[in-house]
Amino acid sequence: MNASTENQPSGSLDSLKWGVVFLLLAGAVVGNYHFGEESVLIRAVAVVIAIAVAGLVAVQTEKGRTALAFAKESRTEIRKVVWPTRQEAIQTTGIVLVATLFMSLLLWGLDSILFWVVGFITGIQV
Repeated sequence: MNASTENQPSGSLDSLKWGVVFLLLAGAVVGNYHFGEESVLIRAVAVVIAIAVAGLVAVQTEKGRTALAFAKESRTEIRKVVWPTRQEAIQTTGIVLVATLFMSLLLWGLDSILFWVVGFITGIQV
C-alpha cells in the first residue's frame, strides 16, 4: 500500500468536526447580529471565544493538524531569513522608485508617439 491510502483521515468524524466548526462560526456571526443591543465589549469577547473554540475543534481534524504543522514549520523557516538592514531597505526602495519613474516616463512617451502615429495614419486628431 502506498502512503496516500494508508493515512486516509476518518472522513465521517472529520466531517462532523468541520460541521461543528462552521456552526460555531455561523453562530458567532448570527449571535453578534442578534445581540446588537448588547455592549460591544461583550459581543467582541463572545466572538473571540467562539472563534477560539472553533479553532480548537478544527485542529482536532487531520487537515487542521496538517495546517498547524505547516504553520510551525513556516515559523521555523522565517527565523532563518536574513532580513535587510534599514540602510539596505531604504536603498532598495529608492531603486524601485527610480526604476518605476523611469518606466512610467518611457511608457508615457511610447504611448504618446503611438497615439500621434495612429492619428497621423487615420487622419483623426483628438
